[in-house]
Amino acid sequence: MNIQRYMTHGVVRVVTDSLRATAGNERESAFMRSFAKASRTASKKRYTAERSGEHIPPFLIASITSACNLHCAGCYSRSNNACCDAQPVDQLTASEWERVFSEAEELGISFILLAGGEPMMRFDVLQEAAKHSDILFPIFTNGTFLHEKYLDFFDEHRNLMPIISIEGDEAVTDARRGDGVYKKVTQAMRSIRDRGMIFGASVTVTTENIDEVYSAAFLDSLCDLGCKAVIYVEYVPVTEESRHLAPTEAEQKWMRKAVRRLRLTRRNMVFISFPGDEKSSGGCVAAGRGFFHINSHGGAEPCPFSPYSDVSVRDTSLREALRSPLFRALQTEGLLKDDHIGGCTLYMHKDRVEAILNATK
Repeated sequence: MNIQRYMTHGVVRVVTDSLRATAGNERESAFMRSFAKASRTASKKRYTAERSGEHIPPFLIASITSACNLHCAGCYSRSNNACCDAQPVDQLTASEWERVFSEAEELGISFILLAGGEPMMRFDVLQEAAKHSDILFPIFTNGTFLHEKYLDFFDEHRNLMPIISIEGDEAVTDARRGDGVYKKVTQAMRSIRDRGMIFGASVTVTTENIDEVYSAAFLDSLCDLGCKAVIYVEYVPVTEESRHLAPTEAEQKWMRKAVRRLRLTRRNMVFISFPGDEKSSGGCVAAGRGFFHINSHGGAEPCPFSPYSDVSVRDTSLREALRSPLFRALQTEGLLKDDHIGGCTLYMHKDRVEAILNATK
């Protein structure tokens, strides 16, 4: 498995699908054409580094805040105390995040996924991200902050793309996210659509909603609302009581086939599955193989579901963080290739990850 070639192929597919999905929308198409050119330049940087023995992933996940205004049922961030109601005082500042974004662009990272907590609660960081027009910033948001201030800002800066969480219909979404959330997010989707902007939807797939969220009726409703990308995220069980919500191996195979079918039959939308095609990539792509995670305090972690770190970007460069002993050990000791339940092998084998972390200290 040539992981650099595999991940670059994934980038090309996403960009190509996005160009197709934005056809007819001149402003979005113009941005995607510009981004396609920038992503080719970034890919050349990564290949150059690879020839020198340095692997640079094309994706970075940045949790720019620990604060969130919702209390979603089964939230992994709250379960491991990575999420709270108020902004902690020791989070990375906007200028520190700007340095991270600048270093990422220099390395050839094409996508920085902004997460939280609720990333809309850090408008100062979004302002810094907007300056890096050669990077696409999907913003994973619960959608409750998408009022005029943000809509005006995103309209001006097309490299910032809201990815709005939705669980299915109104009953299912509100059951997990709170009463009235479905109406808020669908109204936000309409407002984005009416401005001629594009957005995506993030869907957490469980054994309880799997049939609905891949259905024609659900996808037709998202398409009518203006959605151009759907990101399916397999549920990670946060307690023993929630293990039954994690898709089974048979359901995971069905999901992969469903996504391949949707990419062929609904070519006006982009479909991404996480982890989705792990098996064809030779295992999990976390810990710097395909992406890595920086938490709101600066710790470089393998994955948001595996909150372990032995280095902080406050103390070192992004390039050095990618060379952390923990990342290197996870890449070489075979743990990323293990079978697992739910969306994350590292979460299911956290005891082994902790042992590796302790051994690298």
